[in-house]
Amino acid sequence: MSLLRASLSDNPSRSMTLMVALGLSESGTEVSASWISGTFVHIARLWPLILLAKICVVALLKLPFYSGNMMQAIIMIAMLAIDGMLMLLPRRSWFQRRMPHVQNWLMLPMVFLSGLSFSLWLGHEPKAATDALFLAAVPELSVALLAVCIFGDRRLLGISYFLGALLVSVLERAGTMQIGLLCSCVLVMLIATVRQATADRDQAITRHRQDLRAQRSDRLLQEHERSGRGWFWETDRQGLLTYMSDTLVQTLDAPATGLIGRPITDIIRPGDKKQGEGERTLGFHLSARTGFSELAVCAALSKEERWWSISGQPVFNEYGQFHGFRGSGTDLTEMRRSQAEVTRLAQFDSLTGLANRIQMLRSLEQAVADRHGKPGECALMLLDLDRFKTVNDTLGHPAGDALLRQVSQRLQRVVGDKGLVGRQGGDEFKILLPGRHAQAALAHLAQSIISAVSQPYTIEGTSVVIGVSIGLSICPQDGVTADALTRNADLALYAAKGNGRGVHRFYSSDMHADAEDRRQLEEDLRRALAADGLHLVYQPVVSSKTEHIVGYEALLRWTHPVRGPISPALFVPIAEDTGLIGQIGEWVMRTACRDAAQWQEGVRVAVNVSPSQFANPGFPSTVMNALAAAQLSPERLELEITESVFLNDDDGTDSMFARLKAIGVRLALDDFGTGYSSLGYLKKAPFDKIKIDQSFVRGAAIKGSRNSAIVKAIVSLAEALGMDTTAEGAETQDELDLIRQLGCSHIQGYIYGRPMPVDDVLIAQRSTGTVANAKGHRSSRPERKTMLRTITVHHDGHAYTGRIRNISATGALIEGLWNVPPGTPFTIELGENQMISATSRWSKDDRTGIEFASAVDISSLRHPPRTMAG
Repeated sequence: MSLLRASLSDNPSRSMTLMVALGLSESGTEVSASWISGTFVHIARLWPLILLAKICVVALLKLPFYSGNMMQAIIMIAMLAIDGMLMLLPRRSWFQRRMPHVQNWLMLPMVFLSGLSFSLWLGHEPKAATDALFLAAVPELSVALLAVCIFGDRRLLGISYFLGALLVSVLERAGTMQIGLLCSCVLVMLIATVRQATADRDQAITRHRQDLRAQRSDRLLQEHERSGRGWFWETDRQGLLTYMSDTLVQTLDAPATGLIGRPITDIIRPGDKKQGEGERTLGFHLSARTGFSELAVCAALSKEERWWSISGQPVFNEYGQFHGFRGSGTDLTEMRRSQAEVTRLAQFDSLTGLANRIQMLRSLEQAVADRHGKPGECALMLLDLDRFKTVNDTLGHPAGDALLRQVSQRLQRVVGDKGLVGRQGGDEFKILLPGRHAQAALAHLAQSIISAVSQPYTIEGTSVVIGVSIGLSICPQDGVTADALTRNADLALYAAKGNGRGVHRFYSSDMHADAEDRRQLEEDLRRALAADGLHLVYQPVVSSKTEHIVGYEALLRWTHPVRGPISPALFVPIAEDTGLIGQIGEWVMRTACRDAAQWQEGVRVAVNVSPSQFANPGFPSTVMNALAAAQLSPERLELEITESVFLNDDDGTDSMFARLKAIGVRLALDDFGTGYSSLGYLKKAPFDKIKIDQSFVRGAAIKGSRNSAIVKAIVSLAEALGMDTTAEGAETQDELDLIRQLGCSHIQGYIYGRPMPVDDVLIAQRSTGTVANAKGHRSSRPERKTMLRTITVHHDGHAYTGRIRNISATGALIEGLWNVPPGTPFTIELGENQMISATSRWSKDDRTGIEFASAVDISSLRHPPRTMAG
């Protein structure tokens, strides 16, 4: 309600006049003259006393009630009738429905006539013994004084009765002085009456304004209660409820009649108090009789969990006596629920429901916090899903989200109550295991997680298989801070991914050296690319029928100014991770085309294409520019593409194949059988050649090997599709004979020559043309794997760090150990729980050839990743 409306309601609309103050005129405001009409009923109830007083006065004066005078009888009857009207009329509803000033006008003449009739009645009696005015007026005066007492503050009625009762006596017996005295008394009474009437009206207006404010407050409070935004309560001095809003009662599991008279603390859970140090409970405030504001409490009798914010103030009377408490409250339940939801969203991942990055970091900091001067004990696992990006790219992001939800459910089932599972973001997860855990138990848990996550999933009706790699760090041996544990677990995860994925690795101190080595190699690679520090070598590809060189494969090499030759298996993945592969690939394309333009006509050059290059829409333009700059015919350029480009098999992939074939270049499928092989893409991809990976060629001639059957199947498939085949990695004469027998159209390997610089290619072409001569061992040696793995070599109580360059089932080539005498025994730690006894057989500078004491199964070791350089 506005202030303007309040002012119009609180103030009278007309100014007060004398007639209004006396109650003889309509007030004209909403303030009725109830202070006048309200006394008429009380006067009617007490008026029998006036009639009784009149009878007693007549009896005391020993006057007869009837002396045979007819006029006296008429006057007596009239007096009784008037007094009867005064006793009955104010009680009637007809009279009470009249306006106050009308009621006043009706009462004034009746009161005057009552006094006049009594005076006339006494005037027909025999005269008293004395004629003195005072003594003659004593009967009327005594009754008039009694009537004035009954009228109370209604002095105007008293004046009316006074005039009526004394008028006859004064007119019959009084002189000028007596009449003046009577008028003076009446005037004084009239003045007092006017002042009293004015004061009564002012008090009525004040009360009316107070009533209006109270009514307005009541209405506003009722509306506030009905809206549900708040409620009110009141207690007595003992703390017992004397009032409760209906809206509050409805939320409690108790009737309102059962709550009134009970302590207010009964409807509040004991012990609940506002959060924060130093806050006082409700019980304290009630006992101390101190006010409180916005105290958060939980309801004890509610049908569901409800939270209130209550405020209250003690109530004292004007003498300082305590009467109780009066206060208000609001419902905090929805706000609490909203806050809980906000807190949940702030601490939990919205997709999987797992703890998010923030909560995991907070929990980890609490787990490693010092306790009694000692760091906490816990274990941390970092998980990264393998092949998740393939699902996201092929099936779409909704399918990827569904897969993440299923993965999170499996992780929670495996971990259970042993620890906290969280999502770092993307396809990365984190598991925190508080307390001390044996390394064997952690390894068992990690293997259980790998096994569970690797089981097939069904996403939108499609079966999906992924894997997971895990890195572990343990507090306090691997770090005493959250950052240190996370960093070391990340290094262990990187090692797990580098060792073939789908495995777990514990953190070890040499991982820092590997990480620093990788960072330094990245910087050196950037400088080498800028300073033209990379170069190409070419390995011949020979026709199995004519034994003539039909082409060369361009292989990327990097000779480090300090470290010497760096394996492509080491620096090409770094180039791919850092985004340098695009610049390097463009340089390789230009250089290979320029070198091939110098060769004999018809000799092709093969260039490896990375998946990121193939996905670049501008790649065909790069190819055309390289061909144009070198003036090389398109059919002399062969692009070797791995099967990984089909992981994102969509319209863009088909369009890229079509654009490349439109240029006229040849397309070869590299490393067939080692990746995500599918016969489906062979029927639509326009390949000219299939390259059989060297893992199938090497050892194919060994008795009992199944590789020859695989090679034969691939050759038959290529012939059926009209494609050439190239067998990679041929090193021995028996492998060469087998390849020819199986029908491979081309051969590439050390048996026809190692990769050589372009100058050596030109010299060889000038001297022997394209004729190729096979040179190599007669029979196959045990399978060798090329790798770069950091190992620990134990000898005579000392531990040395080295690197394995290549390894077979019977021995390995180690770098990093200088001038080791032949016959020196070693114990080599290849990995966790993988110790091998060996003996050195030869040594040159920092390279040592060793022989294992027993054969080693190298099939479980990671195959060297196929790089752009082959």
